[in-house]
Amino acid sequence: MASLPTPSNLTVSFEFFPPKTDEMEASLWKAFQRLAPYGPTFVSVTYGAGGSTRDRTHQIVRRIRRESDVEPAAHLTCVDASRASLEEVIRSYQAIGVRHIVALRGDPVDGVGSTYVPHPQGFQSTAELVAAIRRAGDIEVSVSAYPEKHPESRDLDADIDVLKAKVDAGATRAITQFFFDNAHFYRFRDRLEKRGIDIPVIPGILPVTKFAQAARFAKQCGAEIPDWFAAHFDGLDDDPDTRRLVAASVVADQVFDLTSNGVTDFHFYTLNRAELVYATCHMLGLRAMSTEKAA
Repeated sequence: MASLPTPSNLTVSFEFFPPKTDEMEASLWKAFQRLAPYGPTFVSVTYGAGGSTRDRTHQIVRRIRRESDVEPAAHLTCVDASRASLEEVIRSYQAIGVRHIVALRGDPVDGVGSTYVPHPQGFQSTAELVAAIRRAGDIEVSVSAYPEKHPESRDLDADIDVLKAKVDAGATRAITQFFFDNAHFYRFRDRLEKRGIDIPVIPGILPVTKFAQAARFAKQCGAEIPDWFAAHFDGLDDDPDTRRLVAASVVADQVFDLTSNGVTDFHFYTLNRAELVYATCHMLGLRAMSTEKAA
């Protein structure tokens, strides 16, 4: 295994999604409390299509802001929403002290694979949403990036054009869709450099414990499942203990390869579970610290 990177040079961030039940909410906060001591640069909270989780997202972000020193980043999407309603959401986040928004177009109302139709009174692109957020005040704006191109894009060059428009509108950071073959990220990084895109581009990491679930996600977003990756999980559907050990090894190999190629920042898609993400951060050399606010 590669030598440990220097922890002082590393940053991590985590993504959570709003829960639908009380039990799921308890799991979310358990995961947050477990991971927060690693001192993430921020934690992001997703936002359902058309604002379907707007209230729950707002509640989670408010609680993070109130009860911890961790910086929350609220997701915001263009789907099925007018400019006025989105500007209202931006103001509501400002009112509770949120200074970081993850601006996204969002999935079509009818689900992944259907045709995206902009709201007639809404923003026609993510770049327009980014510009509106930046006009609202001193707010950091993260956007998405796709090392293997967005499923709806004609090709990777067209996809990079979209990212460039978001950067020109004021985006301050890009977070990539997850990938399992690091070669895609390295090629993407080189292409962005040639295009003069110089904002931080943070690799999104999806630790996998359930292969079928990961394969479903990958199909939706156009991420490749390499044969070697699938082979690691072959025959382990009914063996959760071995599957967890394999999962830890796979994600450790991925992040160590990235650090050996100059990557110092990681964004983890937690799926509201902490165990594998916690172990990965520990293997990266990070150590927990207290993040509770003083009474």
